[in-house]
Amino acid sequence: MRSALTLVSLVLFASLVACTSEPIPRNEAKKDALTGNAQSAITTISADVSNFRQLLDDAYGYVIFPEVGKAGLIVGGAYGRGEVYERGNFIGYADITQMTLGLQAGGQTYAEVILFQNKEALDRFTSNKYEPTAQASAIALKSGASAVAKYTDGVAIFSHAGGGLMGELAVGGQRFRFTPQSEADMNRQQ
Repeated sequence: MRSALTLVSLVLFASLVACTSEPIPRNEAKKDALTGNAQSAITTISADVSNFRQLLDDAYGYVIFPEVGKAGLIVGGAYGRGEVYERGNFIGYADITQMTLGLQAGGQTYAEVILFQNKEALDRFTSNKYEPTAQASAIALKSGASAVAKYTDGVAIFSHAGGGLMGELAVGGQRFRFTPQSEADMNRQQ
């Protein structure tokens, strides 16, 4: 129980700190680590979901959050950083922050992928005007299954379980922020 409370405290603290930081990693080593984690998450999900790479190729753009940490004990929070791609080219960084309230206990990690069906949907995200609608819920990607992109307002959201265990009956919301790649990052085409 003590380790669960520690995990909850750490994730909530990280979520609060994340609200004041930028989505872009602070140095080249952290940028490289995020890129490696994003590519590793794509490889892992592709091994579990046979058509996942095709979903990425068919989308106008996507953002991948390779590791979102989530924890809660009545009050919950989640945070993760990711990379944004347009037509397969890296264009910037994003982060996800989530706060929830309700019956919940535990902690978990997961990868989240948001597909953008067209330029308009990606532009809403990159202009920081995207807010998930009530109908936009993440589709859990399961090992051995193929996935279908069901777009709502040009957006499809997928999650892939990492580790941990969390039970919840809670309400809350997600917030996304986008920061375009800097001039120094222009050569980091993925």
